[in-house]
Amino acid sequence: MTGRGLRRLPALAIGLALPGAAVLCGLYALGLLASLPALAGAAAILVLTALLAAPSGLSLFAVRDAIDTLSADPVADFEALRARRPRRLTPGASALWLSIVRVWRAGDERGIEAQARLDAAEAVIAAVPDPLILLDAQRRIVRANAASTELIGVVSEARDLAASLRNPAVLAAADAVLRGEGARVVEFSLSVPVERLLSARLARIDGPSLDGAVAILTLHDITALKRAEQMRGDFIANAGHELKTPLASLIGFIETLRGPARDDGVARERFLAIMHEQAGRMARLVDDLLSLSRIEINEHVAPTNRVALPPLIEHIANVLELRAAARGMRVALSLPADLPEVFGDADELAQVFQNLLDNAIKYGRPHTEIAVLAEFEGGARSRRAASVPLVRVAFVDKGDGIPSEHLQRLTERFYRVDTARSRELGGTGLGLAIVKHILNRHRGRLDIDSTLGVGSTFTVWLRAAEAGRDGAVGSN
Repeated sequence: MTGRGLRRLPALAIGLALPGAAVLCGLYALGLLASLPALAGAAAILVLTALLAAPSGLSLFAVRDAIDTLSADPVADFEALRARRPRRLTPGASALWLSIVRVWRAGDERGIEAQARLDAAEAVIAAVPDPLILLDAQRRIVRANAASTELIGVVSEARDLAASLRNPAVLAAADAVLRGEGARVVEFSLSVPVERLLSARLARIDGPSLDGAVAILTLHDITALKRAEQMRGDFIANAGHELKTPLASLIGFIETLRGPARDDGVARERFLAIMHEQAGRMARLVDDLLSLSRIEINEHVAPTNRVALPPLIEHIANVLELRAAARGMRVALSLPADLPEVFGDADELAQVFQNLLDNAIKYGRPHTEIAVLAEFEGGARSRRAASVPLVRVAFVDKGDGIPSEHLQRLTERFYRVDTARSRELGGTGLGLAIVKHILNRHRGRLDIDSTLGVGSTFTVWLRAAEAGRDGAVGSN
């Protein structure tokens, strides 16, 4: 017997003896029993009650103490629970202890099963590749998976959906679903860090859920799908317009060669040269359109590879050296050896530099120098740019210059300052549009400065590797 149990035994005996003592008091009050026998009877009842209740009472006290100990210090397994069994229990208390053990084991198994289900639900939520957000009845975000961090940040405590997604259509759809209406699908756009189109799907949760959630919001990036749809339409319209003229020329020359010029060798050679030129122009146009389409599909995904610019630019200059020499032009490179790497796709950046250097060769004056300058900037120069480390690459030509009213439109598809001259030089009107979209994907930008009669400077700004993966440079 424990000291604690012995201390509680008198109180138990008195409590059990009270009914008998009350009967004796009643008999004494009615005059049916003398005082001495009444007192003797009460004492006998108390002693006998204590003797009879002691084993069972002490066993019950021991069981209760063991339960209190388990509540304060839960055991890890069944063997540990058996070790907690109180000693010298009466048969009834022993049966009670066994019942407690069975209940504990059943509860433990249910707890393990519930925890496994919870862990499975957590794993499913975490594994969903699209952003997934759980909302409570007050439209607060109570849980979100890792994929949603980019959009709403880390959810450390419940907060209103409006604090993370301020789109009125999404908030209205969320309110409607929380009122008990059916599932909703809303398409909306985000403008930073680059424009994206998203589809928001909201539905109620029937039955128990995590953290009191009553609705689920999933977000799906449909940028590529929408852009593909738009590009199909643009491709047909633009390609049809741009291909119409060379196709008409080819058809006319073919008809002439099959008719009046069938036996004219001189005309045949001249016409075939023109036809070859027009076919080459169409091939370049198709190549540029396909290239632009591929770039736009992936424009919302920033590249994460590191690219060293000096060897890449030197390679492009070597490739175009003969073309420059044919016009008596020289390409002068100024590329610091300690120029930091940038985040980017080497093939796409090569296309950017090749397009810009090719333009400088086409539109610069013969027998002049083209300067290609690169340098590291510790912070953004333009008011449109974030304060992140940048690398600047400038292509400076000595041409006729570009009127200021055209500068803002140069990166539009098929926009030309001088259409006839551009086509004469083999331009498709897509070169700068390709440059713009590649730089958008790289979270960079293109600046254009030009002075009539002096020349033009096309400056590419790219994120230095030190900038991290989330810094954006701005848009042109």
